[in-house]
Amino acid sequence: MLTSAGVTALLTASHLAYEVLRWAGACYLVWMGLSMLWATRHRRPGRSVQPIDETVAAGNDFFPGWRRGTLTNLLNPKMGAFYVALLPQFIPSGTSPLAFGVLLTCVHILLGTAWSAVLVLLAHRLRTVLQRPAARQLLDRVTGTAITGFGIRLATSGH
Repeated sequence: MLTSAGVTALLTASHLAYEVLRWAGACYLVWMGLSMLWATRHRRPGRSVQPIDETVAAGNDFFPGWRRGTLTNLLNPKMGAFYVALLPQFIPSGTSPLAFGVLLTCVHILLGTAWSAVLVLLAHRLRTVLQRPAARQLLDRVTGTAITGFGIRLATSGH
């Protein structure tokens, strides 16, 4: 919605705004990745990895995950660039770019949600394997390394 409203055009026009958003996103990704790596190295053997957000441990894992994903996307200027590059070619002439852009974004969100639901169902089936401390530690190390790498790449990439 922000892209359709022109916020991405502002980020494209303002080098400073783009850089501030890029660095905030890079710092957030590096922090999130290093937190995951830190959690795998500083715990007692045989104990499962503690989540970054304590509300996940309490059983309410939807909202912390949603918040983390939303913040990651909002702090990533390349998400806006993706929508600016992709959406206009699918907006018919004579229609409201804002309304049709939001509609296309909603379609993208629905497709992403459907794909995520498939992944959740698969993970649910593999739950007993994925909850083993060794598997969780491996997954957190791989994911933490990848997220940290993405953050470093975002910080070192050009406009």
